[in-house]
Amino acid sequence: MIVPRFAVLFILLAPALATGGADAIRSDKASRLFNGNDLTGLTTWLKDTKREDPRKVFSVKDGLLHISGDGFGYVATAKPYRDYHLIVEYKWGRRTDGGKHVRNSGILLHATGPDGGAGGTWMSCIECQLAQGCVGDLIVIRGKDAKGDVIPVSLTSDVAIGPDKRPRYSEGGEKRVFTKGQLWWNKHQSGFKELLDTRGKDDVESPLGEWTKVECLCKDKTIEIRVNGKTVNKCFDVYPAAGKILLQTEGFEIDFRRFEVKAIP
Repeated sequence: MIVPRFAVLFILLAPALATGGADAIRSDKASRLFNGNDLTGLTTWLKDTKREDPRKVFSVKDGLLHISGDGFGYVATAKPYRDYHLIVEYKWGRRTDGGKHVRNSGILLHATGPDGGAGGTWMSCIECQLAQGCVGDLIVIRGKDAKGDVIPVSLTSDVAIGPDKRPRYSEGGEKRVFTKGQLWWNKHQSGFKELLDTRGKDDVESPLGEWTKVECLCKDKTIEIRVNGKTVNKCFDVYPAAGKILLQTEGFEIDFRRFEVKAIP
């Protein structure tokens, strides 16, 4: 049998991509990704200015990791991680993008490839959505590697289709593979109008002005998302299964007081 060149390339790259590289850190104890004082151990990226941050989009204020929202990009761990329990606590600031839609940000998991490899803005990754009313949605973001080849990001989950025809996580539901698009959290309101500071009737996230806790439990090739202690989404057969961890800037001011990983059972 003749194996296509792309298949050979994929086979050769798969081990490295699946682990996020040989240097991926497996957490065996609690480790603060943000130290509360400065951005040591983190890197930044903006679509318009790349590694430079002349507008101080990312800063530390009163012990908080502050993201002004002025631009599109992220703050990232300098090293990749695998098999970890990520804990993030965030609260929205005042700044918006001036539009009518919900405040938006996200946690990018298993981020792989070059900075800006996905549309010049993100890395190839799986996003845990933080947008209002959508906290815990999972989004597959495929970008390209340094040679211009697509990085094959994917996940599988048990889903149920709501009256709006959108797939939501549903334990024991129909298995679906996602190579693009969005897997909604289990109680994402059907017909939810994504308008600024609105809430879905079953939202688990905290009200505006309060802190929300999001946990991402990444073990082997699985991801479980918890919001304020409640499991809202799960997936398996995740690829890649490790990588850097990123916090987005996407037009809205947001503060993080906790950004850490700890060992996962």
